[in-house]
Amino acid sequence: MGCGSCATGSCGTVTAAPAGCKSNGTCGTGGCNKLNSFDWLSNMELPAMGIAGSERFNVIEVKFKGGRKEFFRNSSDLDLITGDPVIVEAQSGHHLGYVSMQGELVRLQMSKKKVKDDNKLKKILRVPTEKDLEKFERVKQRELPTMFRTREIISNMGLKMKLSDVEFQADNSKATFYYSADDRVDFRELIKVIAGEFKIRVEMRQISLRQEASRIGGIGSCGRELCCSTWLTDFKSVSTGAARYQNLSLNPVKLSGQCGRLKCCLNYELETYLDALVDIPKVEAPVLLQKGKAYLQKVDIFKKIMWFCYENESNWFPLEVGIVNDILKKNKEGKAFDLYVEEKVEENSIDFSTNLENKAKGEANFKSKKKRKKKRRRKSGRKNKGDTGQSGN
Repeated sequence: MGCGSCATGSCGTVTAAPAGCKSNGTCGTGGCNKLNSFDWLSNMELPAMGIAGSERFNVIEVKFKGGRKEFFRNSSDLDLITGDPVIVEAQSGHHLGYVSMQGELVRLQMSKKKVKDDNKLKKILRVPTEKDLEKFERVKQRELPTMFRTREIISNMGLKMKLSDVEFQADNSKATFYYSADDRVDFRELIKVIAGEFKIRVEMRQISLRQEASRIGGIGSCGRELCCSTWLTDFKSVSTGAARYQNLSLNPVKLSGQCGRLKCCLNYELETYLDALVDIPKVEAPVLLQKGKAYLQKVDIFKKIMWFCYENESNWFPLEVGIVNDILKKNKEGKAFDLYVEEKVEENSIDFSTNLENKAKGEANFKSKKKRKKKRRRKSGRKNKGDTGQSGN
């Protein structure tokens, strides 16, 4: 038992020659660890087992292709383990999936996803036989050829849509086509052509570009697998304001993910940055100092330091947030702020006059050292020549 990316049996699919890292379910191809979950209550019994009303929760979470998960009722009380294949009810017919979670954690997942525990839940029919598994493997082999052929049909019909994945039902009676499109697409004629050519019932399901990247998978710019294809399920809107608050360059190439949209990870640390930005004043215009106008160049958010630069100068000097607040108060009164008279210059700030003097002294010392070295080399060279001349005589 193993999936197409490892040989651990964690995914429950049968393959003759698995090609992967074979490292106990931690392969980096997205086959085993795609939206996986750890049932940490699986081996724990409730404290009141056997008492009326304390039976084990009979709803099971089942995982399908692409990380899709649904809840099914185990009405037959089948003895199942996480990773076991099961035959479940479908809208018409049956489908095959794998147990991803059971027990009390399923109850928590249902409340989180707002799924009601009522009679509308579909049932787990049975445990699949060897024939069911073999048939499911044959059905899965139809998916790639069907997707390539459907893409040709879409191109010939001139439809503006992108087909990203095809999923066949285990009973080989229905196929779901996942596509993305910018505008509304009239695919009624397409459904007729596909149904007539492949002899199946067709369901067209439109997905967003983020969901498309989640199903396909890949490696991000960080060097790790995409968050959406490993653990992320809720796609929140990401704006360019998240990049501005974090002082990131507004380069669309660097900020965009493989889906072509802004990276979801821009939201991960946004709240921390917003909390840190509360104490930092907004400088929308150049501040007026005794030496002249100074323009804000950079803000170190967590160190609470703001870097300024005088007009027509390239050197930056840092100021603490408290000093900047004093400068802004002084500027509101229409007065210039003198850093060297009204406030003691902090260790982080730079005195340009002393800095330039020290730089000039350092350069002069460096040049004088060079001259001394040259003189010593010349003297040593003359001595060596004189010694060789005397020895020759």
